This record gives sequence, C-alpha cells and structure tokens, in this order.
Amino acid sequence: MRLRALGVALAATAALITLPATHPSAAAAGFPLSPSRTATSSSAENVFGTTAASACGTDNAAKGKPASASSTENAGTPASAAFDGDPGTRWSSEWSDPQWVQVDLGSVQDLCKVDLSWEAAYGKDFQIQASTDGQKWNTLKSVTGASGGTASYDVSGSGRYVRINGTARGTGYGYSLWEVAVHTGSSGSTPPVEGGGDLGPNVIVVDPSTPNLQQKFDQVFAQQESNQFGSGRYQFLLKPGTYNNINAQIGFYTSISGLGLNPDDTKINGDITVDAGWFNGNATQNFWRSAENLAVRPVNGDDRWAVAQAAPFRRIHVQGGLNLAPNGYGWASGGYIADSKIDGTVGPYSQQQWYTRDSSVGGWTNGVWNMTFTGVQGAPATDFATGSYTTLDTTPVSREKPFLYLDGSTYKVFVPAKRTNARGVSWPANAGTSLPLDQFYVVKPGATAATINAALDQGLNLLVTPGVYHLNQTLNVNRANTVVLGLGLATFVPDNGIDAMHVADVDGVKLAGFLIDAGSANSDTLLRIGQPGSTADHSANPTSMQDVFIRIGGAGPGLATNSVVVNSNNVLIDHTWMWRADHGSGVGWNTNRADYGLVVNGNDVLATGLFVEHYNKYDVLWNGERGRTIFFQNEKAYDAPNAAAITHDGIVGYAAYKVADSVNTHEAWGLGSYCNYTSDPTIVQAHGFQVPVKSGIKLHDILVISLGGQGQYAHVVNSTGAPTSGTSTVPSKITQFP
Repeated sequence: MRLRALGVALAATAALITLPATHPSAAAAGFPLSPSRTATSSSAENVFGTTAASACGTDNAAKGKPASASSTENAGTPASAAFDGDPGTRWSSEWSDPQWVQVDLGSVQDLCKVDLSWEAAYGKDFQIQASTDGQKWNTLKSVTGASGGTASYDVSGSGRYVRINGTARGTGYGYSLWEVAVHTGSSGSTPPVEGGGDLGPNVIVVDPSTPNLQQKFDQVFAQQESNQFGSGRYQFLLKPGTYNNINAQIGFYTSISGLGLNPDDTKINGDITVDAGWFNGNATQNFWRSAENLAVRPVNGDDRWAVAQAAPFRRIHVQGGLNLAPNGYGWASGGYIADSKIDGTVGPYSQQQWYTRDSSVGGWTNGVWNMTFTGVQGAPATDFATGSYTTLDTTPVSREKPFLYLDGSTYKVFVPAKRTNARGVSWPANAGTSLPLDQFYVVKPGATAATINAALDQGLNLLVTPGVYHLNQTLNVNRANTVVLGLGLATFVPDNGIDAMHVADVDGVKLAGFLIDAGSANSDTLLRIGQPGSTADHSANPTSMQDVFIRIGGAGPGLATNSVVVNSNNVLIDHTWMWRADHGSGVGWNTNRADYGLVVNGNDVLATGLFVEHYNKYDVLWNGERGRTIFFQNEKAYDAPNAAAITHDGIVGYAAYKVADSVNTHEAWGLGSYCNYTSDPTIVQAHGFQVPVKSGIKLHDILVISLGGQGQYAHVVNSTGAPTSGTSTVPSKITQFP
C-alpha cells in the first residue's frame, strides 16, 4: 500500500492516521453495498461514445482471462480478481490517479457491452478502452461524474484487450472493482479467422510405421534436388519414435524436423544427407533447406551436411561425426549450426566459412578462411592470426527459434526463452512457453494477404505452411509477442511494389523460417522492424528474426531498395542470408537492383550469423549505437560494370560493412568479404570494411579475399591492411582494428 503525499490539509492528515492498513469494505464504511446500485447511465454522469452493435451476447468473455493493472493495493487485491466471476473478490489500486486494469480476451472480438461492479472506492471519471495489440488504445466510452455501484455501458468497437482507465477517483482511496464483465457480439462484419486446423498439402507427417517411408523421402528429393528456383516447398515432420534404415536426402526448399519436445525424442538410425551430385560435386549453391529437432546415428559414423547459405542445422543431436563437405571435397560455402550436439568430430574440409553457436562438438578438424564459434563446448581456440578460428566462450544474448511439436496428439509451438551468456545447448531444460495451435492462423496455399492481416489483427500468430504466397498488401505485425513461423521455406512475394512485412515497435515478436522473394516492381523495404524513429527499450524481451532469408532476382526479376531495415532497439538477428542473385533468371546490374541489404537504425542490435551478398551499394549499413555482429560473410556484387559505377565520395567500391560516421560504439568479430568482379576484373575496391576511428569502435578478426584475381581489395578496413593480389585466393587479414 502506498501512502498519499505529504502536505495535505491537517484534517485530512489526521484522518489518514486513523485509517486501517486496507480501507474498509463498503458496508463498514457506510456506503451502500455495490450490488444495490444498478445503472446504464445516470443524469449525474456524462457518457461519451458510440452505441452498441446489435445481437450482444450475455456471456462474460473476460471471465478467467489474463489480467494486469497499473498497480495493486496489496497481494489480496490482484487484477485477476476483477475478472474471476466471483463477486466476493476485488481488484484495488494504489491511492493515486491515474490507474488502470485490463484483460486479455485472447483474440480480437466485437465488443458491445461492459459491466462494472465497483466497491466503495469507485472511479468518478474513467474511460473504457480497447486495443488489438495492448499498445495502442481506442476509447470506446468516456465517463465523467459516475457515482459507483453497478453500471452497464453499451460500447461499439473491437479489440483483444479491454482496459478500464481511471483518471479521477470518487473517494480518497484508490480504484476498486468487484467485477468487470465484457460482452461480445457480431457487428455483421466478416467472421473471425479461425486458429488451428490441418497443416495443408505440403506438410508430410510420418511416424516409424509409415509405409514406404524411404520412398516418400526419395520422391520429394527427386523433384527438389536441382529445383533451385522452382515453386515446390515441402516440410517433413517426424513424430517421436525410432526410424531405422532411413537416408533422408534433403533438396531445395525441403525441411525435416522432429515433433518431439527434445531432439532425442525422434531418432533416426540412418542419415540426413545433403550432397552436391546435382552440381558436379560443387556445394556452393546448396541453398534453402533445413534440419531441426531430431537425433541421427549415421550409418557409417559421419553424417554429411554439405550446404551453402540459408541451410540451418538446428537442435540436432548427431550420435557420430558431421562432414560439412561434399563427396569429393568440392567447393562449399556455408554455413550455420545452432543448439546442436555433435558427439564426434566436425569436419569442414573444403568449407570456406562457418558459424556455430551455443552447441557442443567432440572436435573440429580444420578451417579454410573464417570459422567462428560462440558458446560452443569443444570449440578450437582462437588462432586467426595464423589460422581461421575466432572463438568466444559465450554468446552475449540468444534465443532459440520457435518450433512445432506434439504434446500427445496435440500440435503446439514451443517458444524458447531468451538466454544471456549462453554456452552449450538449451535442451533438455527447455526454458520457454508452449502455445497451442489454435492460437495460430495456419496459412495454407491460397491464403490471401487480407486474411493473414485479419488473423494478425485478431491477435493470432501465424504458422505459414510450405508454399509461395503472393501479397497484394503489406503484412502488418502489430501485437507484442506475435510468432510468425514458417515451415518448408514458405515464401512471401510482394507484388506491385509494396513492402512485404512491417513489424511494429513492440516487445518480443518472433520471425522465423521463411523467405521473402522480391517482386518485379520495386519495393522500398522488404522487411521493416519498427517504425522510423522507434525509441522503446526492448532489452527484456527483444524482437528476433531467425532463418529469415531475402532473395532479389534468381527466380525472376526482383527489385527492392532495402532488404531489411531495423528501426527497433535490441533486435536479435540470428542467421539470415540476404542475397541479390548473381545467377538464375532476372539477373543484371539494374535488372535486379537492390542498393542496401541490412540497414540498422536501432540501438543495441545484435547479429549472430550474418550473411549478406552482392548488393549494389552497402551490403550492411549500421547507423545505430552499440551494435554487435558475430560472424559476417559477404561477396561484393559480381556484376559491377566498372569502377565508375561503384565510386562514391572519391572511394572506389562500397564497403561490404559500413558503420556510420556518427556511431560512437560498435563491435564485431569474425568478418569476411570477398570480391569476384567478373564483369570488370580490373576493379580495385578501396576496402571491405569502413568504420569511424573512435575508441568505442572495435573489430576483431577481419579478412578480405580476391576470388581467383577477379578484382582486388586495396585494404581490409579503411586504409589499414595489406592489399590482395594475384589469383591464388589468399586472404588479407588483420586481427584487431584499430
């Protein structure tokens, strides 16, 4: 209980001294008992608002729903007591103005009436408000001069959250409500979007007894092995159990995941294989596929996962070793492992670079150019000066990707909790929360952007099943803690020059597991997180994007000025590949023009596993303060026609990673940029990295490489670092800047 401020009149102070620890009930105080007063409005109070919709329900939609308040008088008067259906329990606030109490209805509802049953300490002036996201509030009723008791107010509007916002108390005490009842009805508009349901035609759910299981894997692989720019999208979901003699070969746009809560719940005595036979043993184009949340015991001791970018290996227990190179040890350009346990040795062999986070390995054989580890038990020690390793003992902030699982026979999505200074896997402890599937709109082929937005407005999360979804309006994620989870590399294509997705500046949005493919008309920004000028602190519950991939061109002409713009603070970027295509269809210096890959305007943003390639200007432009990047892989645009086309401010070439001159604090580890100027091999790029020279700017373990002599770098960072030269593809590197 909070006492009122000093300095009140002497008589009031004397009265306060005689008050009990909690103020008396209505009867003891001499007030009429609350149930004896009933009103819809009275001549003594003024009510401003619209009238109710027809067909108002009699049920109390707020009963038993989650509640919160600006304050409580003591532990015996919680916010939940105003929504528990018990007229003998109450919420009461501290003794000050303003105060509020609110309830979460679980989804957006049409609101038609609100009943208030006040205790003796009532609100004289207050508003009844509604919100779809718990952040922006619309006033449905403004009430002044109320006199307490029980009153019913007709309202008209919609919202997931309903708030009673008190601005003036009717007594010297706080605000106290026995009950708040919320009634809902139909406004005659489009029926609500339903959550839950089946997982659509491109999700293949199997168990150990599924007939011809190997044949199912083989059929999908035969279709997807070389289908680099096709429209096929598939997700294999394996129910918990033991699968024997399986070799699941994973092609383009194919994902394989276990449905247990822990990886060891789903065991494969066999292999999950990615190789490069389709491309003559060259694995540098093994993009867009994934494996997650299962255990594998390889037949010959080592599992082969020879991938390039956008091919995450998450939450896997390899009961043996892991080979990251293709058969024959051809070229390879990956890659990403997180939250995984490899009992044996990891052999990268021909892999150029790799990032591993919050995992454990039995050993690591070698590195080529840039092998970065954070929070990895068994990782090799840093040796970047003479080798390729950069190792941090822990990961500063991480949160594992949400995933679908079975609780008995019920689908749920597990949302892991944020970890700080993590080391090793997150399981089997599994801190986090489970969300039932009925809290998700299951997006299936044929779904429209309007329906997806309606589902978001209702407060539903999104589970986007495999498919290619053309958008004729921007998807707007406005509610805090919304989960947007894709399966099987679900793909959004914005048409007619719109942006694909906007995320509001709210807490805890989780974006994971989907691809945004630019449309043929130029979009300004494919994915925007936070509105311009966002300032809120989200450190306790940051928004995250994980395995969210961007493509411009390759499947056809694509245009976008910016791929991803982060305006919110504290965002976690955990494994992304932003790629302006260098091959495929619709490829050319202006045909698939994209000036900027990642633009960071927010403060305290952390990127772990950042792959950004081939943009016309800066691949990464970092304007926010206190940004951090752990592992960065880049190639400059192959198709720059000549040096003049990329010269700016007297500098030849846009840096792969540019920290704005205004920034005072920034730090990054394990950074690499490569040039392959095939259109004009005479180009000499000034540097791979450009940062202000200030005490708070620190780069660790940075390299640049000329791929086969197709263009060169003059320096590594600013004017520091030796130039590259010749055709031998030897990196120029520095271990510390400045």
